[in-house]
Amino acid sequence: MNKEAIKEKLKNQKIETPSWGYGDSGTRFKVFHQAGAARNVYEKIDDAAQVHKYTGVTPSVALHIPWDMVDDWKELKEYAGDKGLKIGAINPNLFQEEEYKLGSLTHPDADIRKKALDHMYECIEIMKQTGSKFLSLWLADGTNYPGQGDFRARKHRLEETLKEVYQELEDDMKILIEYKFFEPAFYSTDIGDWGMATFLAKKLGDKAKTLVDLGHHPLGTNIEQIVAFLIDEDKLGGFHFNNKKYADDDLTVGSINPYELFLIYNELVAGGADTDPDVAYMIDQSHNIKPKIEAMIQSVINIQEAYAKALLVDREALKEAQLKGDVVLAEETLLSAYRTDVRPLLESVREEMGLDPDPLKAYRDSGYAEKIAQERD
Repeated sequence: MNKEAIKEKLKNQKIETPSWGYGDSGTRFKVFHQAGAARNVYEKIDDAAQVHKYTGVTPSVALHIPWDMVDDWKELKEYAGDKGLKIGAINPNLFQEEEYKLGSLTHPDADIRKKALDHMYECIEIMKQTGSKFLSLWLADGTNYPGQGDFRARKHRLEETLKEVYQELEDDMKILIEYKFFEPAFYSTDIGDWGMATFLAKKLGDKAKTLVDLGHHPLGTNIEQIVAFLIDEDKLGGFHFNNKKYADDDLTVGSINPYELFLIYNELVAGGADTDPDVAYMIDQSHNIKPKIEAMIQSVINIQEAYAKALLVDREALKEAQLKGDVVLAEETLLSAYRTDVRPLLESVREEMGLDPDPLKAYRDSGYAEKIAQERD
């Protein structure tokens, strides 16, 4: 791929940032307050607009319901539009109600399942009013002890409830099914891995896809192989980009294992999914001690660099080495791209987009952080 074609792809890259990444957050032990942290969805959109202003590749913001609930969704959509943003994926919350202690969509009580379904329908209605095309479902349902629930009965209830949700989706909408092998349920999770999520998506139909969260795997899982498999099965729906050291740490993207991020993007480029508009590229992370907007800009830059390096891979040389069984040359072909300093390339791309070549410095120099610290506290 020539340099101009690479630059064009980088200019067209789209990354969605999460509303919840701009508000106060913490761990199960403590929520830490930061001066200037967004207090409502309008301030979250303001902050997301800053990330887009300096990176040029984050034109949408995901919402979490009911955290971001408003009375007038048309007004919110227009507010976002005035800031140069669109409303992205809508994320239901099925894990904070007292009734959901034993599950939501898989709960043995039909009345509680109906409550969960009503919330899902509410989120689909919000999608219609905001123009969102993705319903992004992470389900906390599971069990904590052996014998607590019947695995097959819970599976059947999940299939039944998801089928009802699926039928409410409009033709241009998709449900993205996320998975997690543990937490908050510590014995079993009803959607415990990518295989379970994909089985559910296949049973539902073409409007259901699998969402890959980089933190939702046991240590050592080959995420790039999962990505390649899902691309080949046409079931890759999107990503929640973050990074982890031990478990679901929700750390800044690329902060722990940037080589893994590159290898994931290598598969995306190889499979053509990097330019697929039906694949949602979203960030999902918790900035407990980093400044919110700066951490988001860091993540976007790290994703941009991983993508740029993946675009530099010599595909012909890699294929030839693979076919010849030249293991060393195949690996070195990938490493050659990974070791390339792509920062000058990205600086050039940003300048051609009318942006500052150093987004993080430009944001720091803007005075926005000081301004919101004064206004919001």
